[in-house]
Amino acid sequence: MDYRQALNKAAALCSRKEYCSADIQKKLVNWDLSEEEVDKVLKWLIDEKFIDDERYAGYYVRDKFRFNGWGRIKIRFQLRGKHIASSLIDEALEQINEEDYIEKLAELLHSKKRQIKNKDVWQTKAALARFAQSRGFEPDVVFRQIDQILNDIT
Repeated sequence: MDYRQALNKAAALCSRKEYCSADIQKKLVNWDLSEEEVDKVLKWLIDEKFIDDERYAGYYVRDKFRFNGWGRIKIRFQLRGKHIASSLIDEALEQINEEDYIEKLAELLHSKKRQIKNKDVWQTKAALARFAQSRGFEPDVVFRQIDQILNDIT
């Protein structure tokens, strides 16, 4: 694929869906463009606002928190994997309202608790903690919320 075709195809992709620069860079490399052409296409896409890592991080954080029920740790890890700058990640994560965060965690834990058949409090607590931490929620927030849920029941 030549430079012009790659530029048009990348612009079309970016106009339909939000991409970060690392995602598009991988696509361009897979299209057998030279390193110089990849840089040139990326620069043009960024200059024309087809790609904006800050905007991408904001959308990513909102979507993964709201729809996937992910916590800050998992979201941060995934964004780092996409080579988003730490400052942009921090900025995007600040958009999560703390009350909504706790509410989402409580909702997930209540849902998971209904699925747990074991009646032993310690095993239930351990299962809930593993579940919440696998979703990327911070341990201190998780244990506080689990204690509150288990105290409400007893």
